[in-house]
Amino acid sequence: MRRKAAIIAAIVLATSSLAGSVQAAAAPARYIVVYRDAIDVDSKTDQLDKLYGLVDDFRYRHALHGFATRLSGEQLARVRADPDVAFVSPDRMLSTSDQVPLLPGDTAPTGVRRIGAATTTTASRTSDVNVAVIDSGIDLRNSDLNAVNGTNCIRSNRTAQDDNGHGTHVSGTIAAKNNGAGVVGVAPGTRLYAVKVVDAQGSGTDAQVICGIDWVTAHAASLNIKVANMSLGGPGADDANCGRTNSDALHAAICRSVAAGVTYVVAAGNSGVDFASTVPASYDEVLTVTAMADYDGLPGGRGSANCLDGFFDADDSASYFSNFASGPDAGHTIAAPGVCITSTWPGGGYQTISGTSMASPHVAGAVALCLGSGGVPGRCAGMTPAQAIARVRGDAAGHAGEDPSNGFNGDPAHSVGVYYGYLAWTGVARAMPPVITNVRASSVSDVAATIEWNTDEAADSQVEYGPTTAYGSSTPVDPAFALAHVVTLRGLSQTTTYHYRVK
Repeated sequence: MRRKAAIIAAIVLATSSLAGSVQAAAAPARYIVVYRDAIDVDSKTDQLDKLYGLVDDFRYRHALHGFATRLSGEQLARVRADPDVAFVSPDRMLSTSDQVPLLPGDTAPTGVRRIGAATTTTASRTSDVNVAVIDSGIDLRNSDLNAVNGTNCIRSNRTAQDDNGHGTHVSGTIAAKNNGAGVVGVAPGTRLYAVKVVDAQGSGTDAQVICGIDWVTAHAASLNIKVANMSLGGPGADDANCGRTNSDALHAAICRSVAAGVTYVVAAGNSGVDFASTVPASYDEVLTVTAMADYDGLPGGRGSANCLDGFFDADDSASYFSNFASGPDAGHTIAAPGVCITSTWPGGGYQTISGTSMASPHVAGAVALCLGSGGVPGRCAGMTPAQAIARVRGDAAGHAGEDPSNGFNGDPAHSVGVYYGYLAWTGVARAMPPVITNVRASSVSDVAATIEWNTDEAADSQVEYGPTTAYGSSTPVDPAFALAHVVTLRGLSQTTTYHYRVK
């Protein structure tokens, strides 16, 4: 969601000093202690609690092995020196942003229509997978949402009922029901699990967010949670090593959750700057969503704004507030409508708000549809999160390639000097064939040969081969999307010349 302040949050650091160098000890600060993988969380944490008089706020057993607690400077030094501890991470603040409530709505919102998930008369089917909304909670009593209680990391003795509005608004964009009233989401009626990690003011900490990620990771298989939306963020950076180099517990938790099969879709942030200094947006393992403006659900730039934020952005253009990508981050970036977005609100009403927080759920719904809907496997069925991200980004690029007007001012085909990505697309786009380069045969023996090649975008792999240019034989299609392709041909005849082509 678009923020009015430029700074989301501040990192709270502990102050440590040599004995006797100051008159008073610094107050304990919050930290996340991450164990080495083989360590038993409960027995080790019980030991540290007893040894140093600690009181742990959370224990993590799935997305991380570790716990969250307050540590004095002396306690911090001793815990860091423990051989069972991999690293200790400061517990940063993360937050959603201020809301701009305006107009109610009762149709398929323009953003949902713009990415091909609905028209003025039709809507998509319910996804066959479930989505976790890691946010301020969801209005669990809202009749327009198929929302289920997950966990509350703010007050553990309560349900994840939304007391802010942000999470409910995000949820409606993902999956508001096609029930003849209100708005329709990208994947209508899809089951949403409410994971509350920020409070009524839209603020939370790394420890609380990791608590939510830990719950999602623990239940991903049993509850069929394949997608998680995180429309929140704070300061930080990607170390390209899942947090092991820069001691980032949040990054480590997301990496482990991704390994459990959950695709994370996150907001780029709303400061109008490169999101390289924002987390989780900068993590390579997530799909990061920038915001563009669309006011009529159609390409062409002819729509008119219906909220205050819209007067700063022309129709079909990158939003002035949206963060953007550079360098390697462009490889996990996509765009979606995020200006004047109407969606569900606690109590059964509807609100119109702007921000990358509103763009991200469009893509979370798109990923859920790509995995399958209405009992029919989608284009992303059976894929890993990285492969699903490549497929969804490929669909976006393919749709833009069909007709330049399908895009927006700021996408790679209409560059404005910074990278916002292509506009997400859930419809059937004509695939733009990848460019194949560097085709070569290697490891040739009497009865086998390995064929290698590269493509400029992720694609599946197949080789046709035979003793003539009619080929006659082919390898099975390898559905694993890759840039570097390797296929081995076996059972070849000796002293025979083979012709081949890659696909």
